[in-house]
Parts: sequence; C-alpha cells; structure tokens
Amino acid sequence: MSLKEKYPISLYNTLSGQREKFEPLNADSVGMYVCGPTVYSDVHLGNVRTFMSFDIVYRYLMYVGYKVRYVRNITDVGHLVDDADEGEDKIAKKARIEKLEPMELVKKYTSGFHKVLDDFNVLPVSIEPCATGHIVEQIDMVKELIENGWAYEVNGSVYFDVAKYDKSHSYGRLSKRKIEELMESGRTLDSQDEKKNKIDFAIWKKASPSHIMRWNSPWGEGFPGWHLECTVMSTKYLGESFDIHGGGMDLVFPHHECEIAQSVGATGKDPVKYWMHANMLTVNGQKMSKSLGNSFLPEELFAGDHELLDRGFGPMVVRFFMLQSHYSSTLDFSNEALIAAEKGYKRLMEGFKISKNLEYTKGQVNNDLEASVNQMIDSLFANMGDDFNTAKTLAVLFEITTLMNNIKAGNNKTGELSKETFELLIQHYQGFILDVLGLREETESNNDLTNGVIEMLIQVRMDAKAAKNYALSDKIRDDLKALGVTLKDGKEGTEFSID
Repeated sequence: MSLKEKYPISLYNTLSGQREKFEPLNADSVGMYVCGPTVYSDVHLGNVRTFMSFDIVYRYLMYVGYKVRYVRNITDVGHLVDDADEGEDKIAKKARIEKLEPMELVKKYTSGFHKVLDDFNVLPVSIEPCATGHIVEQIDMVKELIENGWAYEVNGSVYFDVAKYDKSHSYGRLSKRKIEELMESGRTLDSQDEKKNKIDFAIWKKASPSHIMRWNSPWGEGFPGWHLECTVMSTKYLGESFDIHGGGMDLVFPHHECEIAQSVGATGKDPVKYWMHANMLTVNGQKMSKSLGNSFLPEELFAGDHELLDRGFGPMVVRFFMLQSHYSSTLDFSNEALIAAEKGYKRLMEGFKISKNLEYTKGQVNNDLEASVNQMIDSLFANMGDDFNTAKTLAVLFEITTLMNNIKAGNNKTGELSKETFELLIQHYQGFILDVLGLREETESNNDLTNGVIEMLIQVRMDAKAAKNYALSDKIRDDLKALGVTLKDGKEGTEFSID
C-alpha cells in the first residue's frame, strides 16, 4: 500500500467552509496554483508565510507519492494602487519613483523574491508564468466573456457584469458575501459612470495617455485587469478545473471571488476543487503594517536591524517559528517568540545530528518501545494529513528527538527496535525534518566563527585540565556559562550548547 493510500489527507476548503477528504481529480497527480507576488517592492514576512505554507503543502504531497504540478505567477502588470479599477499601476508608479523602466523594476524585485525564498529553503515551483507573457491569452478570455454575455465594453474598457452573473451563479459564495450588501458598500470610483453597477470589475482597462504599460487589443490600447491574469494562467497550465488554489486570506475577496466568476463565465466550469488560504502575521498582538512601523523585511530579521528585535535570527529559526502554528491561524511575531523558537530549532537539529550517526545493533526487541515508535511514525503522517498541521507534527518530532537523546545517553539501544522499525524511524524522522518541513542546518558564517571560537576555548580548557590547572579550567567553563554557552563533559569529549 502506498503512503498516500495508507495515510489519507483532509483539508479545510474555504469554498465549502468545511473539512473535506482530499481526493484529487486525477488519482496520482495534483494541480496546485498559488497567487504570486506583485513585484514592485521587497517581499515582506507576511508574504513569506503564505509561500512557506504552500511550500509545506507541496512538499508533503510529493512526500506521500503524488506528482504535483505547482504553478505560481508573477504579477508584473495590471495591479493598480489600492487594488482598484482606477489609478496608477503599482509597478509603473514604483518604476517612476525609482527612475527605472518598468521591466527593470520587475527584474529587480523578482530576483529579490527568489533570493528570499531560497534563504527560507522554499522549493522552486514547477511553472512560474508572468502576466506580461500571457497578454494574448488574456485578450482571448476577455473576448470569450463578452461573447458569452458576462462582460461588456465601454469606451475601450471591458467590465465583468457581476449582477447578471449572480442571478444564475451566486457571486460571493467563496467569501460568503451577499451581492446586496456589496452593492451598498461598494466604493464610488471615477469609472462609475462607465459601469452598469459599482461592483462590476475591470477585466481590460483602456490605457490613459500617461500609462506606460499598454498593449493593442480589439478595444484599443490597454492592459489586463489584475484578477484576469490568475484565471488565464491557472487554466492554461492546470486545465479548466484543477485541485488546489491557494493564497493569503486577504485575497479571498475580491481577487479569488473574481477568479471564480471569470472561469465559470469563460468555461462554464468551477475552476477549483479545494480553496486554501493562509492567515496573517501580527506583531506583539497588532496587525503587521508598514504604517504602524512593525513590519519586517527578511534582511532586517537576519541582521537584527529593527527596533523590535534584540538581535538577528537565521532563516531556519524563522521557518521553524512559522511551523509552530497552523497555516490558517494568526501568528504573532515577537522577539521573545523568536528566542523560544531558536531553542526549539536547535534542540530538533541536535536530535537530527544524532540520528545521522546511529547504527543498528541487533538486540532484544522491547515490544512496548516498538509499539510506541510505530505509533510515533503513524502520528507524523496523521498530523500532516490533518490539514497539514505542522504544529502537531513538530510535537511528534520532539518525542522522537527525546528518544534519540536517550539512545545516545545509553538509556535505550537501537536493538530494542526491530531493524525494520529502526530504519523506518530514521527514514521518516529525517524525511519529515528535511523534506516535509524543509528545515536544514544553519551554515551562516557568523555561526561558524562563533562555533570555532568556542571549540578553541574548549581545547584550551582541556589543556588546562591536563596540566591540572583546574582554576583556569573552571573559569573558562563559568565564563562561557555566563555568556549562555553550556559545556557538557562526556566519555567522547566536551560538547556545548548555546542557550
């Protein structure tokens, strides 16, 4: 029996508002689309959490045996300021401020985006299309929507007729909103005179004379609407219906709601079986926001160059910190939480190091331990299969870490397990740490330098003990302890841990 058959997956579907068993449209393959960044600024930690959450989904689906095509777009045109249908394109505006051509800006921030994801050990996706590379397909879909009666053209712009669509297809079913309430609360925009209703959204916009990014179309020179690009690129690479669509909770409305309407309007089919959304980061109980001065760029976090941080933290510590909470839960970011996460990360990686050096020695099998270990292995899969619950999965990994420490200390022996169970334990303990959770050992040069200095002091202490200079030996131990470095003398030498 394969892993995906033995350990079924359930997930929360935003569309149904319920937990559902995961059954992909094709038994062995999964199509997943996640909304990527609008590349006009540096990626912030809130973005990182979303992409890390779906990196975990991607990793686990592959770990249990699915073939996954993961598509994540780059928005390089059409996303207007304030997510509106009027105003300046975010990329064009930032390009003007930085005195760059728009595509120079796109290249700059796309490269930065990839660098940050690599720092956090986020896997590359299968396909990463950009909006400007799919203008022809977007124009074709606008034509289809007009021909099918769901869109109308006014003065060179094309709008989706939400009220007409709602009569037969229930606009708002993803976000659980009523069209009557939307009609009352909708913003009055400069283009209101063009629209039949204020909640209609642009799928193609006429370019003003000052608009830099523009393309020829049957309706004149213009550019695609922000919502349209994801519909076009997801269906192009994954088909008219696919398995998972993800993004941040802030995209549920209007972006994802509009995607559904466009897809149904163009193809007559529901585009996505399971909609998944990652929650936001808060800082000391407040929403992370540039205006509040509590937002973090990854570089500030690594360097500790932020007024809310006492010092810097490595990417894997931050990744571990984010894994301690379920992707759909609000996660509160603080200096104290990162310090605690650092201790947990180091403890887990110490267990990982021990596991790499363990060899199986045949002995008398302890049936109770054998049953306990098999239960731990099953729990790893059960927790990840429970809507990708990384927090509960980490708890099991720490149980196994305790066992690793007991084996190293001689309290347990590898031979107390059958060879099959021992090999499964090592395989999945290491596999969940590396391949599922995407953690790796930190290799920053500063850490290497610190470790090197400590190792040198340990050697000086050993030489002092050999020379019976116990006063110096004790002073080195005590001074290191005062700095947060604990020495542990053992049969195989002296080890250290940094508190």
